[in-house]
Amino acid sequence: MVTVVDATNLLKDYSSSDFLRDRGETAGEGDDRALVDLLVEQIEFADTIVLNKIGSAETGKLDMARSIIRALNPDAHVIETDFGRVDLGDILGTGRFDFAKAETHPLWFKELNGFADHVPETEKYGVRSFVYRARRPFQPAKLKEFVNRAWPGVIRAKGFFWPATRPDFVGEISQAGALVRTQKRGWWWAAVPKARWPNDPEWHAAMADYLDPVWGDRRQEIVFIGTHPMNEVRIKAELDACLVDAPIFMPDLWKGLPDPFPSWSPPAA
Repeated sequence: MVTVVDATNLLKDYSSSDFLRDRGETAGEGDDRALVDLLVEQIEFADTIVLNKIGSAETGKLDMARSIIRALNPDAHVIETDFGRVDLGDILGTGRFDFAKAETHPLWFKELNGFADHVPETEKYGVRSFVYRARRPFQPAKLKEFVNRAWPGVIRAKGFFWPATRPDFVGEISQAGALVRTQKRGWWWAAVPKARWPNDPEWHAAMADYLDPVWGDRRQEIVFIGTHPMNEVRIKAELDACLVDAPIFMPDLWKGLPDPFPSWSPPAA
């Protein structure tokens, strides 16, 4: 899969909060994606990225475009050019694309799943990453304050989170550019009766590290990817300050906490 990126406009578009409908570029009725959603989807999934108009881009913008691409997809074959001049042999019949492998391209996926071979390539472009992990739940109101603040230097963030008021559900947080989205991803296995757990021994072996005797598999696990001035120590400290102060699982005491996030329950019939 080949994606063409405009080096002169990538930084502006990536920082935009425009929706596709604002630019008349939706895929049809009901397409509520933001422009940055489309950029991220295309860059993260591609095996070949053509970075076009490099001669027209200011040095700082070109460097940032390279960093954004590598922060999103360190595996992609990147071709830098002007006027779309590309050797057809570099984009046609290359045999590079593999659907299953494409799902592992994003740097956030590599971090969450313990890949270890991406660090030298991303560091060359000034891209750093870390994973925030914690077992205690977040106080929703404090987490919302964190979400609403600026995260200097952060290019991409994605992962799972657990608000104290919603002990059964996995939350997903996704940030790209100016937009941060949160939504329900599914159920924690700890909230599912064990009789309904898979019987597969490999599944149980894979889950062993995630199942805590107190919290089950409930946890905070969020990847942050960025360049200078992203501050890992500050971000971790701010997230630590959002955690409830409790050594044990006490959902009945947390259900009354202020929760400004949209409901994850289906509307009443």
